[in-house]
Amino acid sequence: MSETNGPLDNGRDSGDITDGRGTYDVVLLVEQAMSKQDAEQVRSLHNEIADRVIYHVLMPLEDAAARVEASVGMLGAGDVMSAPALAMTEDELAAVREECRERSDNDLTRTLAALAAAGATAKGTVTGQPPVEALADKVTEVGAREAIILTRPHVVAEFFHVDWTSRARRKLGVPVLHLLEHETFDEQAGGGEGVTGL
Repeated sequence: MSETNGPLDNGRDSGDITDGRGTYDVVLLVEQAMSKQDAEQVRSLHNEIADRVIYHVLMPLEDAAARVEASVGMLGAGDVMSAPALAMTEDELAAVREECRERSDNDLTRTLAALAAAGATAKGTVTGQPPVEALADKVTEVGAREAIILTRPHVVAEFFHVDWTSRARRKLGVPVLHLLEHETFDEQAGGGEGVTGL
C-alpha cells in the first residue's frame, strides 16, 4: 500500500512546509561528532516547520593515508633527515584504516544520538567519497531542501573547510549553511568568523 500525503497531487508533497503533510529533508555534512549543543542548535533552525524534518547525516571517513602523512609531516626536517626511512607495512596501514573507520562510526553514532536527544529524526552514514560529492549525491537522492556543513572551529580547519561550503554552494541548488561545531550561535557571530550561508 502506498503512503499518501493527502488529496493534493496524487499523494505527492505539496511543497508547503507549513501544512504538516510532507517531509523537509536536510543533509548535514559533519566533520566530527556533534555535541548536544550542536544538535539543539541545528534542530532550532527548523522548529517552525510543520512538515516532518528528517536529517541525513554524512560523516566523511577519515583518510588513513592522510593521517599517516600528517603525522610524518609533524616531524622536523632534521629528524626526518637523520631518521631511518619511515615505512609502514600493509598490516600497519590496515590497522590505521580500521582505527579511522571505527572513529568515524563512533562519531556518527554519537551524532545520531545527540540529534535524537534534541528531538530530531536522523539517519546517517560514513562516506568514503569526497565530502562535497557525497553531499551533492545525498541532496539529490533525498530531494533535500537545504544542506548544512558543520566544521571544527580550529583556524586551520576553518580555512580548509570553508572551501567545502563554497564548492557546495556552486554545486547544489539548495541553501547551504556553514556552522562551526561546539560553538553557540552567539560565539560564532561574535568572533568575526560567524555563520555563513543563506
